[in-house]
Amino acid sequence: MELVTAIVLAYEINCRLIDAFDISTRGWDVPVFNLPAVALAAGKLMKLPPDRLAQAVNLSLNDHIPMGQTRTQTLSDWKGIASAEAGRNGVFAALLARGGLTGPAPIFEGQLGFFKLIAGPADVDVGTFGRRGVPFRIHQCGMKTYPAHVSAQTTVPAAVSLAKEIGNLDRIVAIEIGTTRRGYQMAGSGPEKWTPDSKETADHSLPYIAARAMFDGGIDNDSYAPEKLHDPRVLAFMRNITVKEDPAFATLTVSVPPTRLTATLDDGRRIARLVDSVPGFPGHPMSRAEVERKFRSNVGKRWPQSQIDAVLTALWVLDRTDNLSALLGELSLQT
Repeated sequence: MELVTAIVLAYEINCRLIDAFDISTRGWDVPVFNLPAVALAAGKLMKLPPDRLAQAVNLSLNDHIPMGQTRTQTLSDWKGIASAEAGRNGVFAALLARGGLTGPAPIFEGQLGFFKLIAGPADVDVGTFGRRGVPFRIHQCGMKTYPAHVSAQTTVPAAVSLAKEIGNLDRIVAIEIGTTRRGYQMAGSGPEKWTPDSKETADHSLPYIAARAMFDGGIDNDSYAPEKLHDPRVLAFMRNITVKEDPAFATLTVSVPPTRLTATLDDGRRIARLVDSVPGFPGHPMSRAEVERKFRSNVGKRWPQSQIDAVLTALWVLDRTDNLSALLGELSLQT
């Protein structure tokens, strides 16, 4: 149960800080909040006293602030491991604090601290954090159905449904993708989104994801194979796609970024699809079977079936396990 508590703690701190700040508009990458979250979670598992937990936070933040270029323009392999690297740095900071090393302070409100240089001023009300009688923020976290940017989670089913109704995609002369402000900024603007040359750029490209889903009937990890990225028919199709911020989405209270796809056909007809709900988001959780299907699709070509089965069996009873070493051994088994 100590591990489960630490996981909940990490989510709580990370999510509450994301709620309080919008550092992406200032040019920083959101895994910055993984740093204090993991430092405190790891420190709790190490049973560090409050003064050393504070030093773990100081150490984690001061030297590891990630730049937003990670998710801008042509994307790289780094995008996929940025959060993991922040987690590693958080654990290392806790280890240093356990050993007695101190870090710069006050790290948040100092003259050249986090508020001044990185985030801007904010009121972080720790009284709203989860505890007995107050729901923990982890209950409002989502799990992506498709291997794509969060704004594309609704783009995929909208595109698949639209393609089924139209049938012959050659009849389409134009497609407009309506998305949120964030969806437009991160996955619908910049010329590289219309000519993605890597998996990392393609899975953050609403034009590519919509086109690929319409041609293939869905999106999976194989959708980003080199031959698919350079498919001339899809690239030509994407030239008829535009992406716009839909102002109507700014006032919605749904938990998943919605997508409105509107196709104009060669006879002038316009057909639209709006999707604002998919499994995996608050209020619409994935079933156990859906979670397992996603896990297997991600590791099925890398792990033997026996390892996949063993890991899934262990993860479903994580709260009752008394042998974490065995689970870690399964996760690190070389194939």
